[in-house]
Amino acid sequence: MHDAVIVDIVRSASGRGKPGGALSGLHPVELLASVLRSLVDRTGIDPELIDDVVTGCVGQVAEQSANLGRNAVLAAGFPLSVPATTVDRACGSSQQALHFAAQGVMAGAYDVVIACGVESMSRVPMGTAQIGLDPFGPSVAARFPGGLVPQGISAELVTAAWGLTRDQLDAYAARSHALAAATSDAGGFDNEIVPVHVPDREAPVTRDETIRATTTTEALANLKPAFYDEAYRDRFPQLGWHITAGNSSPLTDGAAAALIMSAQRASELGLRPRARFHAFALAGDDPVMMLTGPIPATRKVLSRAGLRIDDIDAYEVNEAFAPVPLAWAADLKADPERLNPRGGAIALGHALGASGVRLMATLVNHLEQTGGRYGLQTMCEAGGMANATIVERL
Repeated sequence: MHDAVIVDIVRSASGRGKPGGALSGLHPVELLASVLRSLVDRTGIDPELIDDVVTGCVGQVAEQSANLGRNAVLAAGFPLSVPATTVDRACGSSQQALHFAAQGVMAGAYDVVIACGVESMSRVPMGTAQIGLDPFGPSVAARFPGGLVPQGISAELVTAAWGLTRDQLDAYAARSHALAAATSDAGGFDNEIVPVHVPDREAPVTRDETIRATTTTEALANLKPAFYDEAYRDRFPQLGWHITAGNSSPLTDGAAAALIMSAQRASELGLRPRARFHAFALAGDDPVMMLTGPIPATRKVLSRAGLRIDDIDAYEVNEAFAPVPLAWAADLKADPERLNPRGGAIALGHALGASGVRLMATLVNHLEQTGGRYGLQTMCEAGGMANATIVERL
């Protein structure tokens, strides 16, 4: 079994995922290609050596269809010999790309591989592939009477199940923006963000557009519930309707990429690994609650690694909605100071297919800049699933 290591990992800045956003003028293939070129340029690796490019993307339709990963490889100018595939595990798509890439290295199937992801939510709106269609079929409907629900309703269910208040959710959201703004101002993201050139913009995009440094709990309290629905009110009378645009992740454009290889190959190429993959896990959970999968996935990955939650120096738990990390931390009895210490998706955005690698980029840089050893990353996913990954700083 080979050690799989991260040699380098980069991301674009986060752009608002709507027309006029900083990255909205760039085709998603070009967005990912720009990040892939930067990754290769930073490491100096010959792209001829790349065995595969595993790409996460959720909205694989319209401009993100036709194996987006392969198109991005061609757009990046990589040799024609470099293949690519595009995978979908909902919000965890590029975290799954990391798993596939690292596991391929560990098994000896790859020597050098890129795991990456992209989502242009401004150009391919969420749910585009399902417009007018039933993606579940009659058997799923029969198994879950009343049907599955939108993620916002699942967030309300998690909020109610853990007894979280609106003030707790808004305070957590304000914390996310404050931490992200402080990290950005201190240059903490500089090593992970690569410049992206967008047509008709004079300067490259280098700063996260989604961070709102002046966000306060008091201002967030004025926002109205985003998912209130009479039908769901009758079905779930326990809901308090606390989820708003302010304590949820925003629609986002972004891309991220990691260069992964065996420790032996890195040594042969004179490259210094930054982190080692330590353990992986997947979990499924109730698809109606949907967002609780990170809890069993974390328990599983800690067990496989032979570690306790207190052994982990930082946890990146994707902030799709504020109740997700709050419920996770309560259930795992995790140290809140180690939870998303640089802010999370509420401030940094959630470009669906890119988020898994984006979180890992932030986690690796945090461990390096603080001297931490172990980092844990987990992410809720549609259908009640979750990935969990533990890495070790080298």
